[in-house]
Amino acid sequence: MISVIDYGVANLGSMLNMLRRLGVEAVRVDTPEALAGAGKIVLPGIGAFDHGMAALAERGLIEPLRRKAIEDKVPILGVCLGMQMMGSRSEEGEASGLGLIEATCKRFRPAESSGLKVPHMGWSTISPHRASPLLAELDEQSRFYFVHSYHLVCSRPENVLAHSQYGVDFVSVIEQGNIFGVQFHPEKSHRFGMTLLRNFASL
Repeated sequence: MISVIDYGVANLGSMLNMLRRLGVEAVRVDTPEALAGAGKIVLPGIGAFDHGMAALAERGLIEPLRRKAIEDKVPILGVCLGMQMMGSRSEEGEASGLGLIEATCKRFRPAESSGLKVPHMGWSTISPHRASPLLAELDEQSRFYFVHSYHLVCSRPENVLAHSQYGVDFVSVIEQGNIFGVQFHPEKSHRFGMTLLRNFASL
């Protein structure tokens, strides 16, 4: 059973539909009580860092999520803002993150001469750093859909599972034991996204 966290900061329909299309049992969860029985967790998210953390706090989900990830070692996948909130803080706001990995978020600052715009929006490939069950059957030709103005900077290089490029190399996939994150939207990334979500469900 995959528990998809509903804290009002994401459109969960696409994620739930994709998981069900894969034959994966998934349920929407918005309370600590409902989270208690989670076998795996997906933390999606779009929008601003502080708003996301405030929404988790309002639902009493911060400490339950931390316990599930850190103490119970339940596999957890952060998606887009969900991955960013796994770190300690963001340049986007003042709130503390979940602190599941040692990382902070920084804004893209492309040179004017590059012609690149912020947010980074569209299809990009990933460059895996090593093999991982999460990236099984995925390689440097795999393309994913991104929409983001901020990117995660990991303090520990070993937490970076893959990077992508938008003016600079940036972290697009993280892994630390049972803790995973992707900066892109697998639920909007067609067959490559389906493969990644199938891999997560199979962990």
